[in-house]
Amino acid sequence: MTIPTEITLHQKSNTLEVAFDDGTRFQLPAEFLRVLSPSAEVRGHGPGQEVLQVGKKNVALTELEAVGSYALKLTFDDGHDSGLYTWDYLYELGQNQEQLWQGYLHELEEAGASRDPH
Repeated sequence: MTIPTEITLHQKSNTLEVAFDDGTRFQLPAEFLRVLSPSAEVRGHGPGQEVLQVGKKNVALTELEAVGSYALKLTFDDGHDSGLYTWDYLYELGQNQEQLWQGYLHELEEAGASRDPH
């Protein structure tokens, strides 16, 4: 398991920067973290129950809270705060950021939905 050595919220660029003990460092945009939240609200309660998040282009991270020594609870300005981002999940998001983001954009396109708030 990789463990963060540094976690920084950059409010100007609206990104979460996470450095891990293996030397990797990721810049994770708030929108990316929000649409890929590990919460039941986003993921559903089982396969096929995922809820596509739309209109989150301008969402901002407002608060970070450590949960034990294994996760972060992120609060977004749209009120979403129910996802626990474990160190492994944050690492996975960083490692697969481009692929996950392209997959999200493809899902939006397929659904005829937009990143822009209504």
